[in-house]
Amino acid sequence: MGFIVRVARASLALPSPTMGIPEVEPTAPSPLFLAGAKLMGTDTARRFLKRYGWRIDRAVIKLTNGHVSMSLVLPEVLLTHTGAKTGQQRSTPLTYFTDRGRVITIASNYGGDRHPAWYHNVMAHPHVTLSTRGYTGTFVAEEMTGAERDRLFDLAKRFVPNYADYERMAGSRRIPVVAFTETTSG
Repeated sequence: MGFIVRVARASLALPSPTMGIPEVEPTAPSPLFLAGAKLMGTDTARRFLKRYGWRIDRAVIKLTNGHVSMSLVLPEVLLTHTGAKTGQQRSTPLTYFTDRGRVITIASNYGGDRHPAWYHNVMAHPHVTLSTRGYTGTFVAEEMTGAERDRLFDLAKRFVPNYADYERMAGSRRIPVVAFTETTSG
């Protein structure tokens, strides 16, 4: 089963001509991908992931040099960022897709009423490292606003339907969309 899942996941990401992070097309998720997203969106999974899952996932991603993650079907990058208050290096696994040569992430915090810590950190220190599938690159983060934010969030909701649930659960909190642009190759 694991082999089949890995093959399906590999088909989601193609080598990018503009950056080292594999491209992930947000408009054509596979049935396996959608099933994985649905499973990850259950109340039980969401509570587990918010409390413990990201820590386990971070360790798995680091141990496998980004080739395996807990989700198996959702494409993930490991974001390494500087703490806004502490100045210490932090690592956070994030689901992503690509758009116009950028890595796009959603600061959903599983639909919580606050932005995730990583969002505050990258807004304070936008120069970060992203790693996946054996590649590590330096990127700069930028929060998307206006029509571009809305366009990307609509793509995200089609790609991972859970984001529509998270948007509803977040209430009055507007979920940020963060784009990472590579600054150096390799």
